[in-house]
Formats: sequence, C-alpha cells, structure tokens
Amino acid sequence: MSDPTAVLLVDDEEEFVSTLSERLEIRGFDSKTATSGEQALSLFENHDFDAVVLDVKMPGMDGLEIMDHIKEKHPETPVILLTGYGSTKEGMEGMHKGAFDYLMKPLDIDELISKIREAIGGPR
Repeated sequence: MSDPTAVLLVDDEEEFVSTLSERLEIRGFDSKTATSGEQALSLFENHDFDAVVLDVKMPGMDGLEIMDHIKEKHPETPVILLTGYGSTKEGMEGMHKGAFDYLMKPLDIDELISKIREAIGGPR
C-alpha cells in the first residue's frame, strides 16, 4: 500500500482549515495546516507535499504570492486555489500563474478530494 497523499491546507480561518484537515484525514489523506503564508512556506521547507490547497484572500501574504513562492522551489507541486464570495477573477488569475485549478467556498469535500486526486494524477 502506498503512503497517504500529503496535502498542505493554507487558510487564515483557523476553524475552517482544522475542520477541513480532519475531514481529509478521515478519508485517508495526510494533511498539515497553515494559517499564514509564512507558516506555509516554513512547512514546505521540512515536508514534501503532493498537493497544496490554498485560500486566495488572506491578510499579509495573499494566496497568489504564496503560490509564486511555492512554484519557485517546487514547480511540480499542484496548487488548488480557494476563492470565496463568487470571485472567479482571482481563481482565473491563479490558473494563469500556474495553479492546477480553483474551487469556490463554501467547499464541497467530495469535490475537493476529486480535484486533489486529479491534480496528483489519479487515486492514491
């Protein structure tokens, strides 16, 4: 059996990101969480992730900036952006900058899992 898919979840809403992490863990994923860009980039220095789920709107370093840093050092790691409030503009901009795809909040967990599996090239 292969190792569980390692996913980094980045969102400044602590309750959201911890609940999402629990829901992924229940489904067999290995997830780590970060609530800031700095924390996310720090985790990336010590861990290998199969995929990143990243909120676009965050205080300080926003999701697109974080993605730029991740892509600089780990260009092969797929990034799935989360956008809210009916905002597709940031999602589209993110895809032009190298994001695998984007999803709207509120998030459907099954849609997210399907998107992660698609991003990493099939079931794990």
